[in-house]
Amino acid sequence: MYKILIVEDDMVIAKAIKCHLETWGYEVEYITDFNKVMSTFVSFDPQLVLLDISLPYINGYTLCSEIRKLSKVPIIFISSASDSMNIVMAINMGGDDFIAKPFDLTILTTKVQALLRRTYDFTGQANLLEHRGAILNISDATLSYQGEKMELTKNEHKILHILLENKGKVVSRDTLMTRLWETNSFVDDNTLTVNINRLRKKLETIGLKEFIITKKGIGYLVD
Repeated sequence: MYKILIVEDDMVIAKAIKCHLETWGYEVEYITDFNKVMSTFVSFDPQLVLLDISLPYINGYTLCSEIRKLSKVPIIFISSASDSMNIVMAINMGGDDFIAKPFDLTILTTKVQALLRRTYDFTGQANLLEHRGAILNISDATLSYQGEKMELTKNEHKILHILLENKGKVVSRDTLMTRLWETNSFVDDNTLTVNINRLRKKLETIGLKEFIITKKGIGYLVD
């Protein structure tokens, strides 16, 4: 089931879109607190965003730019400001499509279906994992924290992915080694320690100190 986030300050419109899209089998949420749009985006982790331009506290263009720092999730702008300048601006800021208000819900659904099909039929669904304000983008192996975006190596990405999937639980060294190298044999135990230490130092450069905790003789966790 695809998840769709509606960022629209007219609650009548937001509720109408939600009800209509739910009849097509989508899981739909809409924003009620516009001070917490990005935190809701991260926690809900949608596969598509419907975004108005005129919003409380922040405009849709700025919000689109913030989302693009974290994710390539498809974004459809929905707005009554449908002159050519606004449409061009919306696409240039990272939008994938534009629907002018007022619109037919059937047309909206058709565009949503088409964009989801184009985006996910071959690439799979993107996911975000968050902890202590750090956001791991599984689809492009990057970590974002306080406005900074860091590229991760294959092993760094795997380590964080495994630990964040098991947030609050200790992951054994054997489990990490098996997931990283597809075997727990013929790999020097020190190799994992070296990878963890390198990752820790890298995380500290963007302010994430003690992000990975060692449980001596057992393994590692994020908590």
